[in-house]
Amino acid sequence: MIIDDGIVFRQAEEKDAGTLVALYDGAAHWMHAQGIEQWKPGDKDSAHFRAIMREGEVWLASDDDGHTIGAYELWWSDEEAWGIQPPVAGYVHRLMVEREAAPVGTGRRLLEHSERRIARTGRERARLDCVSTNPRLLAYYQSAGYRVVGELPNKVGKDGRVYGVILLEKRLDQLTLVNPA
Repeated sequence: MIIDDGIVFRQAEEKDAGTLVALYDGAAHWMHAQGIEQWKPGDKDSAHFRAIMREGEVWLASDDDGHTIGAYELWWSDEEAWGIQPPVAGYVHRLMVEREAAPVGTGRRLLEHSERRIARTGRERARLDCVSTNPRLLAYYQSAGYRVVGELPNKVGKDGRVYGVILLEKRLDQLTLVNPA
């Protein structure tokens, strides 16, 4: 468990899968209400999050009272979007914030935590992708220091839907590792 300025980070365990599903569905409902076509409620179930816990990492963030305020997935490869790559990056997925309870800036704190976690493994880059139809999210990641390095115009979702994603990357070799991860 890591305490970072009032936010408690810990790796998710299998018992947290239901919490992660609820967090995902809440974020999906919020996106839908904002007119953002990206996530759909019910798309990620407990089995999804348990599989990611086995293959990568899932991190939960809680406030001082123990309420979950966010989470993210950290993968060590992402061949579907990035192709076969040397092991120089960690891939951040499903950055989720509990909009009703999380303090302003929680999303950025989740990103920073993921970057420190990646850097601690000796990898020099954080990578993520964002749907090409979400300019607000693209601007958000760019304001956090990510730069566009490519685009995959025809990614195929598990439901067969074809959509475009923008590939973003941030170099971590100058990241100061002050807080443990």
